[in-house]
Amino acid sequence: MATQPGGSTARGEILAILAAYGERSADQVPEDIDSMELAWLVHQLHQRYGRSLDGDDALLARMGTVSGVVEVLAELGCEPGHG
Repeated sequence: MATQPGGSTARGEILAILAAYGERSADQVPEDIDSMELAWLVHQLHQRYGRSLDGDDALLARMGTVSGVVEVLAELGCEPGHG
């Protein structure tokens, strides 16, 4: 996947995952992630990377935005777009 304008490959992949949840295009996904989107995203990330984030309230609290998700996943070594 190519790097997205104004963002990383990982950001583009997260936007694509969230877009699929709302049946919308990636450019329609807002920066803020609501609780239902986050629950669904965490499930999708677990399916893709085999890493469960359930129960880690500190990490989940940081994942309220697309940028926060990208940062957390990079720290965990399961950044989308890198394997």
